[in-house]
Amino acid sequence: MNDVEDLLRRAAPRVRAALVRRYGGEEAVEDAVQEALLAAATHWPAGGVPGNPSGWLIRVAARKLTDRLRSEAAARRREERAAARIPPDELLAPPADAAPRDADESLTLLLLCCHPTLTAPSQTALTLRAVGGLTTAEIARAFLVPEAAMAQRLSRARQRVRAAGARFEPPPRDEPADRVRVVLHVLYLIFNEGYTATSGPDLQRPDLTAEAIRLTRMLHRARPGDGEAAGLLALMLLIDARRAARTRADGGLVPLAEQDRGLWDADSIREGTALIGESLTRARLGPYQLQAAIAAVHSEAASAELTDWPQIVELYRLLAEVDPGPAVTLGQAVAVAMAHGPREGLRLLEPLEDRLSRHHRLHAVRAHLLEMAGDRDAARSAYRLAARLTTSLPEQRYLDDRLARLDDA
Repeated sequence: MNDVEDLLRRAAPRVRAALVRRYGGEEAVEDAVQEALLAAATHWPAGGVPGNPSGWLIRVAARKLTDRLRSEAAARRREERAAARIPPDELLAPPADAAPRDADESLTLLLLCCHPTLTAPSQTALTLRAVGGLTTAEIARAFLVPEAAMAQRLSRARQRVRAAGARFEPPPRDEPADRVRVVLHVLYLIFNEGYTATSGPDLQRPDLTAEAIRLTRMLHRARPGDGEAAGLLALMLLIDARRAARTRADGGLVPLAEQDRGLWDADSIREGTALIGESLTRARLGPYQLQAAIAAVHSEAASAELTDWPQIVELYRLLAEVDPGPAVTLGQAVAVAMAHGPREGLRLLEPLEDRLSRHHRLHAVRAHLLEMAGDRDAARSAYRLAARLTTSLPEQRYLDDRLARLDDA
């Protein structure tokens, strides 16, 4: 991703928030923002990036939105007159490093996307689009649905929020727990997409992980007594601490067991460990806290061999009771294999073989455990299938490398 693309991705949520706050009509705003982003992508590489990129984007998007309002029916003209009364300087976004209002607006937009009239999948998809800046195709891959179906879901979600009369305003202090859980899940998905991109040439997208951490910090500050908000922030910090060690100079993937732990971010580990330690003593146990506790155990180990695998197995057992699912089972299988042998881990994968037959991660884990068990022929087949199914080029290269190692052995 070049510098302009990276800047546009980071600025887009702020631009959307500013226009939704002033104009309402999230769907119309989205169209105007996309036009402004396209204009920037066309003009900035040649003409240079303006001094206030967010302000430039907001002004362009506001003009495009106003033009559209002028061409529409009389009901829309009321919005045009309201927009025309906004002083020009109020349309300018303050600098990113000195904008307390941006934080409030991002959180407000986040909660607006998680409006209670929407189903949980629609809340997640809309937030990933409007706040996380993911494309429709990326969201579709996260949901394992066709891109056209996801585009329709996003359109229906915008229409439903608009029909419900939702307003862009700060949420009540005591936000319903169900809505907050959806927000946490959305932030988790944004972080995961940034930490291991579902497709493309790069393994990681630090802009997305940074945005997820920023928004989760914001939510944690707004809800300091919420154990799961603290747990999710701790999990993100502990996982993101490994970022520098996850790739080689050529961008290739380095698995956890082979990482240089001296490259891990000690400050993030200290903060994440302190957060989860405090949360576990005073809050009801939840899935993000348990995942953070697992990450903390990894962070405390000097090497993969010295990891307290029995403790991780026990934490996965609790996690499977609290929040069962395929992703949990995959992690549990690896932990069990490390603690009790690969055949025990492979046994845990058997119930997933039909459900995840087209997902590369099942076959990658299975290949690893088969290799540990000494079944090289089966491991080769599993690595080959996993490499064919993944859409991430770094993961594909890693899986091909593992396959080549077996062929050379």
